[in-house]
Amino acid sequence: MTNRSRPLKTRLQLIGQYAGHYAVLCAIAIVCVFPFWWTLVTAISTEGNIFAFPPTFWPKAPSLDNFIEVFNAIPIWSFFKNSVLIAVFTVFWKLLLCSLAAYPLARLKFRGRKLVFGLILATLVLPSEVNFLVNFITITQMSLVDTYTGVILPNVVTAVAILLLKQAFEEVPQDLIDAARVDGASEWVIFSRIMLPLITPWLATVGILTAVESWNEYIWPSIVMSKPDEFPLSVGVLYLRGTFGSSTRVIAAGTLITIVPTLLAFLFTQRFFMRGMDGAVK
Repeated sequence: MTNRSRPLKTRLQLIGQYAGHYAVLCAIAIVCVFPFWWTLVTAISTEGNIFAFPPTFWPKAPSLDNFIEVFNAIPIWSFFKNSVLIAVFTVFWKLLLCSLAAYPLARLKFRGRKLVFGLILATLVLPSEVNFLVNFITITQMSLVDTYTGVILPNVVTAVAILLLKQAFEEVPQDLIDAARVDGASEWVIFSRIMLPLITPWLATVGILTAVESWNEYIWPSIVMSKPDEFPLSVGVLYLRGTFGSSTRVIAAGTLITIVPTLLAFLFTQRFFMRGMDGAVK
């Protein structure tokens, strides 16, 4: 049935339904985008009351002076390098270790498998802050305070990553694995040369989520690190609060510099992320 053959009442109902859906989506988009837009307006404005109500939605006397002040006030390139280093190694080790943990849970039969998986899922109930004390004591005993390893180590294995990768391994047809075993392939060959290439979208999803989480992490690096030259960007930018205690515009500019890399990374990798999430939902 074409659109012209439909009764006018039915077409009006469809239009109203779609309009309602788009209205809800637009409202959600505005709520999500507004904090970023307000920060952007604050960062590039040089005049006006920042905290006026109703807030100002357009910059007044726009300028990049606030961003220049950020680069002059703190060693932002050093902080940026530290954040990239921490994020890259966290992603690498999480993908390696979580995939090694997820594969046997998904494809190997051994006693206590369900118990192990249940214990892993149980850790999702606990907030990450609960682990700070135990992790800090462990890092101290291992003499890893004030090191990048101390920041990276507690984040390389998480229940969410294991759960997503386990689901990915389970979606690979069992016939493919049986054929490889008949041909004499070892479990390591099956894992590294067959399974991992097939779950690349899921690996990309876990990698993107891990990179964003590691980039934005503030509390744990600020606990482990005490040397300013080793701070990641998320921690180092807060030095602007002390240097420019009354300049909210400069702090907003520093915040934008911290946020932009993650936004760009997501824009360039969103197709891998969506493919991985689509597979996880299935």
